[in-house]
Amino acid sequence: MASDKTPKIEIQNANHPGKVYRVDADKYQAMKAAFLKVLPGASPGATAATLLKDVTPLLPADLFPGGEKAGWWMTGVQIDLEAKGIIIREQTKPLRFHRA
Repeated sequence: MASDKTPKIEIQNANHPGKVYRVDADKYQAMKAAFLKVLPGASPGATAATLLKDVTPLLPADLFPGGEKAGWWMTGVQIDLEAKGIIIREQTKPLRFHRA
């Protein structure tokens, strides 16, 4: 069995305070940069669907071929940044997000 030698980063989860997850650092950093680039600075923010549509073309093709798993990684970045107080989740339907 081959070992996974990719660098890892620890992220938090706003839905489970105190829980830490280790994920691929390169994919996390690429998604975080793209996510913050398209994330509105103020309310009313943007929906997850809009953010995913806007973020996918900005992702490196070698890490996210054809946008593969972009939704999963975007959610991971969103809940980590939310846990750290960098972004805000508006209590709307559908949910909307913007910078803190």
